[in-house]
Amino acid sequence: MAEEEVAGIKKAVQPEQLSIVATTTDGIHVLTVAGEIDHHTGDMLAQALDLTGTLRPRVVVDLRQVAFMDSTGINILIAAHRALTESGGWLRLASPTGVVLRTLQLVGLDTLIDCHETLDQALTD
Repeated sequence: MAEEEVAGIKKAVQPEQLSIVATTTDGIHVLTVAGEIDHHTGDMLAQALDLTGTLRPRVVVDLRQVAFMDSTGINILIAAHRALTESGGWLRLASPTGVVLRTLQLVGLDTLIDCHETLDQALTD
């Protein structure tokens, strides 16, 4: 936990929380992510995306509840995309909104990784 000094008083500052719910739909791993993806929470996402040893893994990351993502998240998604593609699988992103969608567009990640408006589209396209 970090500390922040305000007017000479130190107070604890907790990084925003991240939650990930993993499910499987028609053989596709679906990770529903909520919260903020940054250097405090990125390891959790990286671990959830690690499907080492899975034959042709197919993964959809549902981003509709993600309020913020920095370069940590971008790098994790790029690494996961490469690893899954090399394993004969794929990675798709579903429902990025607001600032997260803008971040994906600014760095061109939406052109590297299939990005879909809805989870249903990501599961069926």
